[in-house]
Amino acid sequence: MTLRTPAHIENRTYDEIQIGDSASLTRTLKPEDIQLFAVMSGDVNPAHVDPEYARSSEFREVIAHGMWGGALISTVLGTQFPGPGTIYVDQTLHFSRPVTIGDTITVTVTATRKFDHNDHILFDCVCRNQDGLEVIRGTAEVLAPAEKIRRPRVELPEVSMVDRTTRYRHLLSLVKDLPPIPTAVAHPCDSPSLRGAVESAEAGLIVPILVGPAERIRAVARAEGIDLATYEIVDAPHSHAAAAMAVALARSGRVEALMKGSLHTDELMGEVVAAGSGLRTERRISHVFLMAVATYPRPLLITDAAINIEPTLEDKADIVQNAIDLALALGIEEPKVAILSAIETVTPRLRSTIEAAALCKMADRGQIRGGILDGPLAFDNAVSLIAAKTKGIRSAVAGRADILVVPDLESGNMLAKQLEYLADALPAGVVLGARVPIVLTSRADPPETRTASTASPR
Repeated sequence: MTLRTPAHIENRTYDEIQIGDSASLTRTLKPEDIQLFAVMSGDVNPAHVDPEYARSSEFREVIAHGMWGGALISTVLGTQFPGPGTIYVDQTLHFSRPVTIGDTITVTVTATRKFDHNDHILFDCVCRNQDGLEVIRGTAEVLAPAEKIRRPRVELPEVSMVDRTTRYRHLLSLVKDLPPIPTAVAHPCDSPSLRGAVESAEAGLIVPILVGPAERIRAVARAEGIDLATYEIVDAPHSHAAAAMAVALARSGRVEALMKGSLHTDELMGEVVAAGSGLRTERRISHVFLMAVATYPRPLLITDAAINIEPTLEDKADIVQNAIDLALALGIEEPKVAILSAIETVTPRLRSTIEAAALCKMADRGQIRGGILDGPLAFDNAVSLIAAKTKGIRSAVAGRADILVVPDLESGNMLAKQLEYLADALPAGVVLGARVPIVLTSRADPPETRTASTASPR
C-alpha cells in the first residue's frame, strides 16, 4: 500500500496534547540531500562533501551533516506534532553514530511534560536508523499553538543540483603541470573540431598538427575568427587521406596522440587497426567515455561504447584493464569497477552474468590489476547506494562505481548517450590500447567536450 501525502497540514493545540503522545517521520538519506544541505548551510566539511577525504576518515565514507538529522526533528515539530504555530524554545542533541548514504532514519518525538503557566511542552526526540540503532537523542522545548490551524500543504519547487563543469575543471587540473603533447588532429574541417583542437592548445594540453585539406581548414578558421598562424597544417586531399597521414605521424613518432576531427569514426579507426600500417598492440583496443554527470558525485568511466561490438571474455579483460589504467592515470586510486548486466545474480541464461563473474575471478587471480571488481551488477546497484542497500548487496563497488563495464557496444552507447542528452552529462572520449591514445568524440560534440577529452589520455 502506498501512503499518500496529506493535502493539508493540521496542528494539535496545547490542550489536545497528552503526555505520551508521539509522532514519527521517516527519511532515507540521498547524496543530493548532503549536497543541498552543504549549499544551504555553507558547511563544506570534507567529511560530508569530499569522498576522497572521507575514505581516509574515521568512518571510511561520506556522512551526513549532524544537523540534517536535527532538521528532521524540527520538521516533525513544525509540521506534524504539535504542527503549525509551534515556536521552538530550546533543543539539546546528542549524536550517537553517523548517518551514511542509503540509511533510513525514523524520527520520533514524544511529549514528556507540559507547563500550564506558559503552554510550553517538553519532547523526547529520538532518531533511529534502519537497524533500530540510535543515531540522535535529545529534548526539545516548544511553545505549543493555542489555536487550531489547518492549511493546504504548500507544494515545494523541484531542486536540481547542477555543476557540470567542476569535474572537468578537476580533470584539467590533473594535467596542468605536464607539458603539452604533440597531437595529430585528423580532418578538423568544421567549427567544433577545429575550435576544440585550438582550445586544447590554448589550455596547454596539446601541440596540434592539423591534418586535412589545408584550404578547407583555413576557410573554417576564417569563418570562425580563429588564428592558425602558430599551428602546423599537413595537407591531405580528403578525410581518408587525413586519417592515414595522422596514423603515419604517430607511427613515425612525430606525435604522441591522435584526435578525431570531422570524419567518421570508422575512417580513423580503420587506419589505426590496419595490418602492417596501423597502431595495434598486443592488447585489445577499446574506448572509454569519461562522463561528468550532475547527479553523480565522481567522474564515471563507461566502456566500451564505441569500438567493440560484441566483445568476448578475453576482449573484456583488456577492456577492463584499459579503463583501470586510465582511471589510475586520472588520479583515481584503486578504481571500483562494476561489471554490468540486467541482474545481479549469475545465471547461464545471461552470458553477461557468467562473464562478469569470470572477470571478477580473473581480478582475484591477478589477471586484471589495479582495481576492485564486482559483478554482475544491475545499473542501479552500481551507481546507487540506496538501491544496493535495498537489495541487500554488500560490496565495495556497489553504489560507488568509478568504472561501468557494459555487456556490448549497443548497451554502452545507449547508456552514454542517455546520460549526455537526458541527464545533462558532459562526456569525454578516448581510445586506449593502441600505440598512442586517440581522442575520439562524436562529430556533434562541442569544443568543450573535445578539450576535456584531450586531457584524458595524458
